[in-house]
Parts: sequence; C-alpha cells; structure tokens
Amino acid sequence: MNENMTSEDLLGLLTAIAHPLRLGVIAELASGRVHVSELARRLGMSRPLLYMHLDRLEKAGLVTGQLELSDDGKAMKYFELVPFDLRVTPQTVLDALARNPALEEGTT
Repeated sequence: MNENMTSEDLLGLLTAIAHPLRLGVIAELASGRVHVSELARRLGMSRPLLYMHLDRLEKAGLVTGQLELSDDGKAMKYFELVPFDLRVTPQTVLDALARNPALEEGTT
C-alpha cells in the first residue's frame, strides 16, 4: 500500500482512519463482509452517518461496497475491507514527499 504513495495519498489515508467511528467500522469488517444495516446496528449508529464514514474509507481504498439484489428484489449493500498493511515510518513520509510534484517545484 505504501508503494508509489504521494504525500497527498498518505494524508488521505491517515485522515480516513483518524476517527474512532471509522476505526470501529474497520474492526467490524475485519471478520468479513457485512450488510450495511447490520453494520449500523453493530456500531449503534444511523445508516446516513455510517454511509458518510464508509464513503471516506472507500475513497481511501480501505473498504469496498457491493450492491446485490436479494431473492425478493430488494437492493442490499454489503461492505468489506480491502486487504491493507499500512506502515508509516520516516522513510514512508520521505518517499511520499519525494513523489509530490508540487513540492518538487517549490509550490504547495
């Protein structure tokens, strides 16, 4: 996950996991994919709030959602973790900054 990551990518990823509710989502999805309503029940939050956090995690590439149809034709949204291994070291930060074209040009 760290390969070819720019500083913007790294900040987006760290921001995505830097919230207690999103950490809870990651923890719940660690055991496998879950229907969004079940996930909301487990976490004790509303579906709109959960969708906001899932969207943030999905944009960071940490979770993925899939829409499926049940036998009775109902749309069912399931989410699961995308396998990841995040290690942040000083070298990770230096490498990410080196891949940021704006910093190389001296602008931010």
